[in-house]
Amino acid sequence: MDHVTLGSSDLRVGKICLGTMTFGEQVGEDGAHAILDQALGRGIDFIDTAEMYSVPARRETYGATETIIGRWFAKNPGARRRVVLATKVAGPSRNMDWVRGGSTDLKPAEIVQACDDSLRRLRTDVIDLYQIHWPNRNVPAFGALYFDPAQDRDFTGILDQLQALDGLVRAGKVRHIGLSNETPWGVTEFLRLAQAHGLPRIVSVQNPYALVNRSVDNGLDEVLYRSGVSLLAYSPLGFGTLTGKYDATGFDESRPELGRIARFASVRAQRWARPETLVAARQYNALARDHGLTPTQMALAFCYRSWRVASTIVGVTSITQLEENLAAWSTTLSPELLAAIDAIRWRHRDPAQ
Repeated sequence: MDHVTLGSSDLRVGKICLGTMTFGEQVGEDGAHAILDQALGRGIDFIDTAEMYSVPARRETYGATETIIGRWFAKNPGARRRVVLATKVAGPSRNMDWVRGGSTDLKPAEIVQACDDSLRRLRTDVIDLYQIHWPNRNVPAFGALYFDPAQDRDFTGILDQLQALDGLVRAGKVRHIGLSNETPWGVTEFLRLAQAHGLPRIVSVQNPYALVNRSVDNGLDEVLYRSGVSLLAYSPLGFGTLTGKYDATGFDESRPELGRIARFASVRAQRWARPETLVAARQYNALARDHGLTPTQMALAFCYRSWRVASTIVGVTSITQLEENLAAWSTTLSPELLAAIDAIRWRHRDPAQ
C-alpha cells in the first residue's frame, strides 16, 4: 500500500486508514480484535477512533471503542509501535449529556482531561494525531446547510484551544494535531493563529468525502492544497448507500441486517438517509455496474485515487468487508467513467452534505 506524509508532520500513514466507530456497537470486542489483527497483517498502519465512539453515540457505549483498542494493544505488545494512532476530542455537546456533563463549550481544561481519559482507555503514552471532532463554535455541520449568524454566542476561542493542544504536545501526550468536520474559515483561522503565536500547526482535516457528499470540492480542497494540510476522507461509502445494499429495499427498518441506516433510527434521521441521497446513490451504483464494477469498488476507488485525499478511512463490521475494501485499492477509474460520475453530481449535487 502507498504511504503519504500528513501535512508538515513526520507521520507517514497508509492511504487506507481503519475507522473503528463500529467497535462496541455493531462489532463486539472479539470481532473487533479479529478485524484489527487482520488489518495489521494486511499492512494497515493507521487507526482512527474517537472518545465518543461507538456510533450511534449512546451513554452505555461512550468510550467503548477506545477501550476495545486499548485491550488489543495490551494483548499485542508490539502493535502500538507499528501503527499511527488517531483519536478525537468531542466538540460542544450535541445532546450528549454523558460527555463532560453535556458541556456546550469545549474549554481548555476539558481538552486536557479528554486527552488523559483517551490515553488511559487506549493504554498508550502518546496519541499520534489528536483531533477536535467538530468545531467549538456556531457552524453548519452534520447536515446543516447554512451558517446562521443569529446563533452566534460566546465559545472558547480557537487561540485558547490551540494553547491547550500545545500543552499536550509539550507534555509529550500528543505528537500532532488535526481537525474534523471543519470549514474553510476554520482551517485558515487555526493556521493563522498557530503561525502568529508559535503554536502547533494542524496537519490534517477529517471530513466526509464520498460520491454523495463532495462538499470538500466546493472550496475546502483549495484551502487544504495551498496550506499543505492533508484530507482524511471519512464515510467514503456514504454509510452504506454506495454499496448497493439499499438499492432494492430502501432504508427498511424491518431489515436491520442491512446496516446502520436500517438498524438505527438515529442514523435514519441523518443526512446519509435522506431520500435524495438514496436517489443519487442508486444512480452511482448503477453506473458502477454498467462499467463492470461493484458499487463499493467504484466508490472507494474514487476516494483512493483522488489527489485531494491523503488517506481514506474505511469502517467495517467484518473481515469480509475489510478484504473487499482492500481489494478495491487496485481499481482504477477511466476518464470516461470519472466524467460520468461528474455528470451525476451535476444533476444531484451533494445530497448528503
